[in-house]
Amino acid sequence: MTDALLAGMPASLATEPLFGLPLGRLWLGLVFAVFGTFLFLDGFDFGVGALFATRSDEREREQLLAAIGPFWDGNEVWLVVFGGMLFAVFPKVYASLFSRHYLLMFAILGALILRGLAPEMYEQREDDAWTRWWGRAFVAGSVAAPFFLGVFAGNWLFGVDGMASVGSMLVGTATVALTVVDGAAYLGLKTRGDVRLETRLYGYLAQAAYLLFVVAALIVGSRSAPHVEVFGMPTVGLLGVTVLLAVAYVAAAWLGRHYVAFVAVAAQVYGLAALVAILLYPVVDPVSALSVEDAVVSTLSLNLVTIGTAFLLPIIVLYFVVLYSAFSGPVEEGEAYT
Repeated sequence: MTDALLAGMPASLATEPLFGLPLGRLWLGLVFAVFGTFLFLDGFDFGVGALFATRSDEREREQLLAAIGPFWDGNEVWLVVFGGMLFAVFPKVYASLFSRHYLLMFAILGALILRGLAPEMYEQREDDAWTRWWGRAFVAGSVAAPFFLGVFAGNWLFGVDGMASVGSMLVGTATVALTVVDGAAYLGLKTRGDVRLETRLYGYLAQAAYLLFVVAALIVGSRSAPHVEVFGMPTVGLLGVTVLLAVAYVAAAWLGRHYVAFVAVAAQVYGLAALVAILLYPVVDPVSALSVEDAVVSTLSLNLVTIGTAFLLPIIVLYFVVLYSAFSGPVEEGEAYT
């Protein structure tokens, strides 16, 4: 059956990339774009979870939970898409990364489970001790998940062979700060009154912390990773753009242009993903010294995956367009988590 299927395909499909495109490089960009999408969309869920710790009024806490209730589980789809793409196109990199950092993978999954379970349990009882414990668990999971994801990205970028390094932990801390900015910007869209004003201030502090930690991570991590050029043009250029976006976020949030603020944060998240991809290229896995050309699957497999993705990815995007359209608009006081 396989031979018959292959016989019906054009011979060029097995020997030449589609339309002569550099598919290996394009797929590397797409993999990190999907990772950035997950970090942006689930990032505001994480940020809202971290900001949950700043709310003591029960109505305000319910408002925060209601703001992310329809979205958080759907947003995690992008993490699955990221892992699936990495496995399908760069299986050697997938095997190398996940075998070296399997304990870190369990930590990420554990944090995601805690983040997802906590609000469900929080709503089950009105006992003070019960809600206090599960509220703390929600905050812990919301902070731990982006921290471990950032450590994973830092380990990948700096070629760390062990559990973590100082540089990768700084990347994790920077990621937590960025998700708090993301969460504050999202709450600017979804809430009103004191919640919006007070979380905006935390967003400003987190924005300054993000800039500080991302620069510190690059300086520290580059000492053991010669391929990371801190003062090279791509790095300096992207950091400069990030500073401008940070200023745009602060100004837009202050002036009440909350959609502009949210877009500025989104650009920073994608900028972080782009920075990791650019600093890695052309060696996609520093520990195993695999280049993009060495790590990518065969031409036939790559072409078939590309064709399949061209059909499936728009469907996923359309689903999210419908989801966010259906639950657009601010969360009013009194709305509960569902």
